[in-house]
Amino acid sequence: MKILILCHGNICRSPMAEGILINKLKKTRIDCVVDSAGFEPYHLNETPDRRAIKTMKDHGMDISDYRARLFSTRDYDEFYKIYVMDNNNYRNALDFARNKEDDAKVDYIMNMVYKDKDVVVPDPYYGGDDGFENVYKMLDLACDKIIESLSKMK
Repeated sequence: MKILILCHGNICRSPMAEGILINKLKKTRIDCVVDSAGFEPYHLNETPDRRAIKTMKDHGMDISDYRARLFSTRDYDEFYKIYVMDNNNYRNALDFARNKEDDAKVDYIMNMVYKDKDVVVPDPYYGGDDGFENVYKMLDLACDKIIESLSKMK
């Protein structure tokens, strides 16, 4: 099982979700690979935003060694499920899709909590530290639901 998480630049939301999900997977001993990527090359190969790193450290996780990478069509071959953060990410991911099977892999991460509501995870990049904490709380809930769904697949 492989899961990919996408956001705009791959330095805030998606590496946070990746870190949260990896942490939860270790605790539950579910065998799943998690990665994250973005659509814009502004931060290619950079570490996550310092505020994302701090927020995750405040919750006992270290994402400081993660590196931003770009999403590509090849990711559809590699990953079983692709979660996005917002409407732009959703449209961008579908622009890369080659067929209906690719389309079916893409979903909003918050649909794991609020089924079919397409709730977006706000981009905290241009805000303060509290935005990162709010994003953490949203992603933590979504990752709990992902773990629940993976547990049922065992």
